[in-house]
Amino acid sequence: MATIADISLSAAINLSSALIFLLAFAILRLQPFNDRVYFPKWYLKGIRGSPTGSTLVKKFVNLDFGTYIRFLNWMPAALHMPEPELIDHAGLDSAVYIRIYLLGVKIFAPITLLSFMVLVPVNWTGNTLEAAGAKNLTFSDIDKISISNIPYGSDR
Repeated sequence: MATIADISLSAAINLSSALIFLLAFAILRLQPFNDRVYFPKWYLKGIRGSPTGSTLVKKFVNLDFGTYIRFLNWMPAALHMPEPELIDHAGLDSAVYIRIYLLGVKIFAPITLLSFMVLVPVNWTGNTLEAAGAKNLTFSDIDKISISNIPYGSDR
């Protein structure tokens, strides 16, 4: 039986690991030694060349700290970029990924709002778990918003 504390801990672990991976991607993406990994199309077109620097360190580490502050600026630009330009700039796989992502947001955001406005109150007001015949049941507050709190054969 999961409690709210268990679910909160799981959400905190998942969110923190997602943030750590996003930051690792952002930092590694900005390093000159990873240029050919993250921007191969630019090398093929001749837009970008091998990293050069006055010191050996600048060839491997990006020392421009302004780029670390603006490391997420590419996200809104990619979401608002026209599809042919995105395909030319980042490739077909990126365009397909963004299309799938936006379709998922358009489908699941309204469904989530509807379920929180309709299903959660209906399940919360059910009394199956607290009924007299269910004295030997153990349940938590999170179980009250599940479908197990609705009686069998109910119109709800």
